[in-house]
Amino acid sequence: MFILSNFLISLAKILDVILTAVYWLILIRALISWVSPDPFNPIVQFLYRATEPILEPIRRFLPAMAVDISPIIAFLVIIFLKSFLVQTLMDISFRMR
Repeated sequence: MFILSNFLISLAKILDVILTAVYWLILIRALISWVSPDPFNPIVQFLYRATEPILEPIRRFLPAMAVDISPIIAFLVIIFLKSFLVQTLMDISFRMR
């Protein structure tokens, strides 16, 4: 059982790192949007390509507003996943030992 426990711990840690990276990418994109970035800049293009698959589905469910609150909703979902899913995987793995 310790092999499965170690696998779940590794999975939880990788998921935590991925969710943290996505959080920072969305935050940087939101901050950059305030200063009207050059759309041809490779960094800006990377940020848009990396975060649009996350933010676009959220925008579809939100009513049209003057301010885009999809990053806030994405932050809440990421925080929920980190506190629920990652912690649940860790707890399950520790109980298996």
